Amino acid sequence: MSLKSIVREMKDGIGNISRRGTERKHWSNRTRSHIVPDVALSDPIEQGQWANLPPELLLDIIRRVEESEASWPARSALLFCASVCKSWREITKEIVKTPEECGRLTFPISLKQPGPRESPIQCFIKRDRANSVYRLYFGMTPSEDERDKLLLSAKKIRRATSTDFVISFVADDFSRASNMYAGKLRSNFLGTKFSIHDCQPPSDAAIQQPGRLSRRFHAKQVSPRVPACNYRVATISYELNVLRTRGPRRMHSAMHSIPLSSIQEGGSAPTPKSFPQSFDEKSFSGPLAIAKESAMDISSSGISRSAVTATSQELLVLKNKAPRWHEQLQCWCLNFKGRVTVASVKNFQLVAAVDPSHNIPVAEQEKVILQFGKIGKDIFTMDYRYPLSAFQAFAICLSSFDTKPACE
Repeated sequence: MSLKSIVREMKDGIGNISRRGTERKHWSNRTRSHIVPDVALSDPIEQGQWANLPPELLLDIIRRVEESEASWPARSALLFCASVCKSWREITKEIVKTPEECGRLTFPISLKQPGPRESPIQCFIKRDRANSVYRLYFGMTPSEDERDKLLLSAKKIRRATSTDFVISFVADDFSRASNMYAGKLRSNFLGTKFSIHDCQPPSDAAIQQPGRLSRRFHAKQVSPRVPACNYRVATISYELNVLRTRGPRRMHSAMHSIPLSSIQEGGSAPTPKSFPQSFDEKSFSGPLAIAKESAMDISSSGISRSAVTATSQELLVLKNKAPRWHEQLQCWCLNFKGRVTVASVKNFQLVAAVDPSHNIPVAEQEKVILQFGKIGKDIFTMDYRYPLSAFQAFAICLSSFDTKPACE
């Protein structure tokens, strides 16, 4: 039997389970005058024939699926494998590596994990001016058949003294009370300083022993009186242009959750392995629900704010790479290696800002960690690598969209 036929049967099995759940809910909504089947609601759902496969055979099947599909949307077959049952889910989680190790995005938690060290992960951003929505997709450029993989989305909300970019895992739910809430970016009044807030600590080490209830619950919506968790993981600042001279923007980004040692030899950046709250499967459409739920078993754990910031180590600071002045073109230029085609004040490249005393190789200092640029009227490319995650890179790029009258 081919791998495609196996995945097809798994999809059918998941559909049957969903239909049985719908029928059970239908009977539970009947009035007392109706007679319902004598079936307990707590009866376990049968996992089907695929749950009884020998572990060795199961491991080989999932490994072949993982190796055969490297890009979206074909990589969704791996998520369907994790959706079959608990045994399939555990083996799938064991086989799938972090983006740092394999250079691929698979489960939603990979959006909070650092990217690969060598070749960057290439994405693009679509801007919807009418609704002030920005969507991050995986891939080099938009495809014609609209099969692009949505990674994150953000909505710009103007307030009296600041501007917020609410970041979500889905395209149309930007409520902070939703389990789809990923974090936010907030600016000051002038648009010169921004703070990135994550809905979870940057690593599993920040999770304390169980002792108090989490602020998230199993339902998709929670009480508005219980705010979503926010942990400041970075601060972005744009230099003021007091003389009002024409020139490129100058920015710095202090990564509070990433130590400077992460770019040194043998160093590492915080890598969360799971979400610190439980997610409702109904919040996702498709296999991503099981993918997110599968990573969660901590519904009653407390979280330490002090563990988020690297207080005992020097923080990583990123700065924009200085462009050079082109005499013939009479403009500032940066080498984006073909990824940026339209001149814009928003275009930038970020590199590590290090002191000579840190003994970091020159090649590492000049390595572009994040680059962002315009390729169309409302289309921008975003390429990021270690030690940034997709969420952190997307939030930094969003800061470039806000109005900055004091910097230009």
